[in-house]
Amino acid sequence: MKRIIVLCTANSCRSQMAEAVLSALGNGVLEVHSAGTDPAQSVHPLAVAVMEEIGLSMRGHYPKSVERFLHLPFDYVITVCGEAEERCPHFGGAVRHRLHIPFEDPARATGTENERIQIFRRVRDQIIARMFGLYHAHLKS
Repeated sequence: MKRIIVLCTANSCRSQMAEAVLSALGNGVLEVHSAGTDPAQSVHPLAVAVMEEIGLSMRGHYPKSVERFLHLPFDYVITVCGEAEERCPHFGGAVRHRLHIPFEDPARATGTENERIQIFRRVRDQIIARMFGLYHAHLKS
């Protein structure tokens, strides 16, 4: 089983969505976690909503600090925002691969509710495409 952690700053949108996508793709073959360098209080409700639109539930997900994972070994450490890449701490456990796959932060979207949800959907679809490609190129057993 491959162990993966997806890192972001707040662990409220992008890393949570990537965790849900990789977990669904891995279907029990991947152990997927997500965490943040400065975790938010909760997962963004629009992230939850756009994932539910495609049948992926994030119920039970909550922002976690990267600190709780630093001692564990990972096959992949994936950063999904520039700030997390810059502030990514050293993992004491073995890390086989480090990847930086950046996405726009949908939590910073402004405008009407409809305009904001469109941004969340666009980022969700980008995350799905990139994680699907990663899974089939490197993670699929």
